[in-house]
Formats: sequence, C-alpha cells, structure tokens
Amino acid sequence: MTSLSVKVDDVHVDYEIFSERRAGLRQRLVGGKGSGRRVIKAVNGVSFEAFRGDAIGLLGSNGSGKSTLLRAIAGLVEPTSGEILVSHEPKILGVGGALMLDATGLKNIKLGCLAMGMTKDELAEKVDEIVEFTGLGEAINRPFKTYSSGMRARLLFSISVSIQPEILLVDEALAVGDRNFKDKARVKIESLLANAGTLFLVSHSTGEIERLCNRGLWLENGKILADGPIADVIAEYGVDT
Repeated sequence: MTSLSVKVDDVHVDYEIFSERRAGLRQRLVGGKGSGRRVIKAVNGVSFEAFRGDAIGLLGSNGSGKSTLLRAIAGLVEPTSGEILVSHEPKILGVGGALMLDATGLKNIKLGCLAMGMTKDELAEKVDEIVEFTGLGEAINRPFKTYSSGMRARLLFSISVSIQPEILLVDEALAVGDRNFKDKARVKIESLLANAGTLFLVSHSTGEIERLCNRGLWLENGKILADGPIADVIAEYGVDT
C-alpha cells in the first residue's frame, strides 16, 4: 500500500489588510466597522491527501493560493484553521531567502547548509561541489552584498538544492539565472525529484509541470477546482483560463 506523506484537512489561510485611504492608524488599531479592514482568504477550505510517489503540479492564476498553500505545507505559514499532517519535514525549494550581507558567498554556503541540517562532515564533503555549481568563480570569496540579483539567486538556489528531502516543495525555482544555469538547475531538480518521495511543483510553465508531474491540483480563489491525472487537469485548466 502506498504510504501517506501529506494530509491537508479543511485548511484556511486568511490575511488581514487595511485601506490607508479609509482608515487612520487609530482606527486600524481599534478595528471595527469603517476601519478599512478586509480579510483575504488566500487558502479557502482546501483538503487533499498526497502519497509517496505523487508528483503534484499546482496550477492556477496569480493570486490563486498556490504559493501560500506550499508555504503552509512547509510550515512557514500557520493555517488560520484546519490541519496539515506530514510524514517527514518538508523542504521548500525556491530562490527567496535571507543570507548574511557582509559574509562571503562561501561563508553563506557553509552557514546555510548547516542551518538546513547538514552535518559538518557532510558539508566538508559537499562544499566544493556546491561552490562549483554556483558558477560564481572567484566572486564566491566576495561579500554577498556586492552580488547582483542574479548572482544572489544562483547562490541561494545552490544552497537550497544541497540536501535531498523526502517531501520536496518547488516554487518557481526553475526561473533562476541565465540559460546555462537554468539548464543546470533543471537537471538538478529532476535528480531531486527522482529521489524525493513526494513532490509539489509551482511553475508558470505548464509544459514543465506536465513533464515532471503525474498529478495536478488546480486552485482558484484559494479553492481546489480540479484534482486528478496531470494531463486531465492541464486540459481542464487550459479550457477555462
């Protein structure tokens, strides 16, 4: 029997926003009618189960709740209500993240890998490989604050793919760097996918989702509109968008 890896049960994620035009600071602190307070339901009653071997592509327009759902599964966003159960600690792969501005790229690699749970012995074995993967050359010894946005994204990506997870969450990570680095990134992600128990992938490219995933979830306005074989969900998504 295929083992359950993620269970999402009636999960809601709400955000409160305030209109600066309609409410002053005192009104916003007090709240109530006329305060300009509005609740955005980023995830609205989502339920599903994922099993080992599932590679799930998340489809939907901008603001549909895909990235918020991923972050909730990763434990980075606390649901307003509902429950998320996981068999292993999920790892979210993307190009966002914070590193030390004054530290060198190499120092940030070491600190980042240790923070993700890599042991010192594992780090000693992998650090040269990670440095080479970044393609930053001598710039690896320069402070992170001197890097361009593209260089920063490459360093962050290289750190984030250094550990193989059981549950892998990928949020637009294939959109990083120049063509050569994108090709390397795609090969690396495919290797991670081949060994991960369960994958969730957010990408603007339905072609990449169809190639890498076997199941699709289509979200709009925080709700699941379709869940099934990836080709079927992409076909339905394409007709209605």
